Amino acid sequence: MRKTPVSTRRAPRLRASLVAVAIAAISGATLTGSPASAAAPTTDTTQFKGVNWADPRDNFADDELQLSGLSTSDTYAQTYIKASRIISAFRANLGANTVRLPINPYTVNGSYWKSYKGVIDAATAHGFKVIVSYWEGTGDRKDGYIDDEATYWPMWNTVVKAYKGNSRVYFEPMNEPHGYTDAQWADIAAKWLDTYKSVPRNRVFVSGAGYNDHVTTVCADPRLKGTYLSLHHYGFWKSYATYDEWVADLKVRIGDCANRTVADEFGAPMTTGLNYNVKTPDDNFVNYVQAVTDTFRELKMGSVYWPGLRTDDIYSVQKLVGPSARPWLETTNRTGADRLAWAWGRGKPVQG
Repeated sequence: MRKTPVSTRRAPRLRASLVAVAIAAISGATLTGSPASAAAPTTDTTQFKGVNWADPRDNFADDELQLSGLSTSDTYAQTYIKASRIISAFRANLGANTVRLPINPYTVNGSYWKSYKGVIDAATAHGFKVIVSYWEGTGDRKDGYIDDEATYWPMWNTVVKAYKGNSRVYFEPMNEPHGYTDAQWADIAAKWLDTYKSVPRNRVFVSGAGYNDHVTTVCADPRLKGTYLSLHHYGFWKSYATYDEWVADLKVRIGDCANRTVADEFGAPMTTGLNYNVKTPDDNFVNYVQAVTDTFRELKMGSVYWPGLRTDDIYSVQKLVGPSARPWLETTNRTGADRLAWAWGRGKPVQG
């Protein structure tokens, strides 16, 4: 995820982004591996129009994940009811059809999994696509590596067993694997695919290398053929860039892989009064939001905003309202929501 004063997690992105262009330059190189027989999943990814729903702790936790508006003390039925309302609000307020959710071993391998499943079940019952992604822990464990393979693989065994038969559920083996080299991460992704051969490849999101900040190398690996690719992109990576510079920065990270790529994290301040519907060349974040949403639309890429809902996050495009047992959402920035609609194929272009 991205960062506000709530967390300093993305500071390393500033370093990672400096090398991303150089890494992207080798996008034509193919990593070693045996060819995969699965065909590319689609000619575009526009079917994914979504938001992230996050724990207030930025999804990094050494215990059960507690999505904003939910409680780990909730039963399955309580979770299902609350999640149904929040998912319905994402659709009503934004026109979303996809939600990205975090998992970790504490959430899946323990007793809370029964309740947490209520979120996934409610979302899919309401027709949403669900991207389930693994997050690492906090402190020294927040290093871009799988925390503990002894709990990681049993976690995925449980999740895959529960949802491989639900065509609306998609699996993302790891969020932002920045501890690994590009080649090491491709090896892990290939191992995941080999371990779960029963999962169709077009229901797997392989994260871009680093902080998900470029998909060119995983795209070139034949072992990962047929999967979707997950890209992250943020405006705070630069103190200032023009609209054209942001377009160029995004495109080099995608290479020629737009037909497989979904930007399943991107975001900017939504509670500070910025107007994203009017060109404002001296404002970095306005330039960024307009550039990326135009580019997603141009390249026919799906996108999943960070975050749709996260308590006390200035990037959150929705906020909780109403009683805790029957939550609803309000939009924090109408112009930000307009730009999501534009990226998703609706609405109007920015004003001159």
